[in-house]
Amino acid sequence: MRPLASRSGSQILRTFLPEQTVDLRGDIYQVTEWSAPIPIEVDTDLVRRHLLGEIAAWAVKDNDNGMSGELHRNVPIEVVELDDRRGVTVERYPKVWLCRVCKRIGRSKEQACRCGQRGKWGQLHFVGIHDCGAIEEPWIPRCKEHDDVKVVIPKSAKAADISFVCPTCGKQTMKGLGFNRPCGCGAGTMRWNVHKARTVYTPRGTVLINPPRPEHREGLKLAGGARKALVWVVEGLTADRPADVSSKQTRDEFLEKLIADGMDPSFAEQMAAMAEQGGQLAKPGEHPIDRLSGHRRETAEREAADIAMALAESRLPTTKLGGSGVGGALATRYRDSYPAALARAGVAGLDLVDRFPVLNAMYGYTRGDDDPAKCRLIPFRRNRGGYRLYGNLAETEAFLIRLDPLRVATWLSGRGHQLSGWKAGDQDEVAARVAVLESAVVPSKRDDPSDGSPGTDLLKLVHTYAHRFIRQTAVFSGIERDALSEYLLPGHLAFFVYAGAKGDFVLGGMQAVFESNLDDLMHTFVDAEHRCPLDPGCDRGSGACSACVHLGEPSCRFFNRFLDRGVLFGQGGYLRIRPEE
Repeated sequence: MRPLASRSGSQILRTFLPEQTVDLRGDIYQVTEWSAPIPIEVDTDLVRRHLLGEIAAWAVKDNDNGMSGELHRNVPIEVVELDDRRGVTVERYPKVWLCRVCKRIGRSKEQACRCGQRGKWGQLHFVGIHDCGAIEEPWIPRCKEHDDVKVVIPKSAKAADISFVCPTCGKQTMKGLGFNRPCGCGAGTMRWNVHKARTVYTPRGTVLINPPRPEHREGLKLAGGARKALVWVVEGLTADRPADVSSKQTRDEFLEKLIADGMDPSFAEQMAAMAEQGGQLAKPGEHPIDRLSGHRRETAEREAADIAMALAESRLPTTKLGGSGVGGALATRYRDSYPAALARAGVAGLDLVDRFPVLNAMYGYTRGDDDPAKCRLIPFRRNRGGYRLYGNLAETEAFLIRLDPLRVATWLSGRGHQLSGWKAGDQDEVAARVAVLESAVVPSKRDDPSDGSPGTDLLKLVHTYAHRFIRQTAVFSGIERDALSEYLLPGHLAFFVYAGAKGDFVLGGMQAVFESNLDDLMHTFVDAEHRCPLDPGCDRGSGACSACVHLGEPSCRFFNRFLDRGVLFGQGGYLRIRPEE
C-alpha cells in the first residue's frame, strides 16, 4: 500500500479519525480505519465513568445512539493508539471527479477528460451531511443531449451559488447541489458544505488521568480506597501519599482489604466485627468528609482518586525544595520568597509532577449543529461489539495548583453564597474544603454560565485562574501557549497544567521554572496587566475574550466558557482579597 503523507500522532488523533475527510497531496480522502492500532492498557471502569459524563448531554435528548444504555450494561470498551509503522488507511472521497483544467465532471478518474487531459482529475470538494451523521456525495445531472457537464464555481464558494452547465450548449443542468434532497433517515434534508468545514465532522473526545501502571490503583484500594484519597486531599496533601494518612479505615474498606488478601469472607466478617468493637475502625461521622451527601461524596472521592493517581509516580511540592544540597541565595529563595509569592497569589500549594499520566481519547463525532439537542453522536464501535476509543497515552510534566481554601470560602461568602458548615472568620481549612464540596455543585461544560450559583462561580474562579496561569507559564517556561493544557478539579479548588509530551522543546521547561523562578512567575501572575485591549467591550460582555483570557481548543476543555476576569480582579475579586482577611 502506497504511503501518501506523514503526520504526527497528535495531528492524527484529531484530524485522521474514522469517516473523517482529509486533504492529502491536493486530493481528498476519507479515513477508513487505523491500520492495526495498538491496544492501550487502561482502567476501563474509569473510562466508562468518564464517558457517561461526557455523553450525558446527548443521552438526555436520546441522541447518543444508545451509547449510554450500553455503557450501563457494561459492553466492552477498548482504547487504542496509532501504530506509527502502519499508520492510517484512506480512500478517495467524494468520488465526484473534477477536471483540473476544464472543470468538467467525469464519470471515472481512469478515463481521459474530453478536453484531452489524462490523469488531471481532482474532486469536487463539497459533501452533503445531516445531523443524524449521514454523509453523501453530490449527484450532478448531465446534459441529456451531449452527456456532458462542467461546474461553474463563483468567488463566494457557497454551495447555493454553484452552477452546472453543459460545456457544449451552455444549458444549465443544476443550480446549487441539490436542495431539499431528503436524508435517508427520513428526518430532514441534506445540507451541503466544504468537506473540511467544522459542521461536516466534529470530533468528540475526553481527557482523563490514567495510571500508567495498574498496581497504583490497586495500591490505593489497599490503602483505604477513595475515602482515604478524599481525606488526604481535604487535609491539604500534607502526607506524601494516601497510604500515609493516619485516618482509620471504615468497616467496608477493612473487609475489602482482608478479602483481597485471600481471607475467607465469613472469617473476614468476624475480624471486622472484632476490629469495630475494639475501636480500630472509623465511626460514621468521625471525619468531616462523612458529612457530605451521597452524590457530592461520590464526585469528591472520584476527583480525589484522580489526584492520587496523577501523583502516584512522582510528586515534588515546593515545601520539599531546598534540601541538604541547596544553600546560599537559592535556599533563602525557597524558604522565604516562594511561600510569600504563593500566598500572595492565593495558592495553598504547588507541586511539580514530572510523570503526569494523561490520556487523550476520541470516542466519536457529530455532524451538523453543535448543540447535542440537535445533532446525533456517532460513537466509534468495535468490530466485535462494544466501543473503541482512539487515544494517546503520555507521561509528561505538570504543575498541580491548589487554591487557598479559606480565601476561596471567603470569596464565595463575599458573593452572597452560604457555605454549609463554614462561616466567615473560621480558620479551619478542612472545614472550608468540605463546605465548598457540599455547597458548590460544579456545572458541566454545556450548562448556563450565567446562573450565579456557587458552583458556577467556583468554576469561573478555577477556570479563569488556570487560563491566566497558563498564559504566564508559557512566557516563563519558553513553551508555546498551545502546548500547555488544563485539567480542572474545581470541587477541590485545584487544577493541573500539563505540557504536550510531543511538543518541541517542552519537557524540562516547567521544571526549570519550578526550581529557579517560580516566585517571579507568581508575582507576575498577580501584577501583570489584567485589563483587556478590547475593553470596555470585553468587560461589559462576558469579561473574557481571545485578547485576554481565551486559549486554543487543545488547551481548554470547556470551550472557553465559564471565564471572567472579574472573578480575579474585579471588585471583591479573588486576588483583591488580602491573605489576612
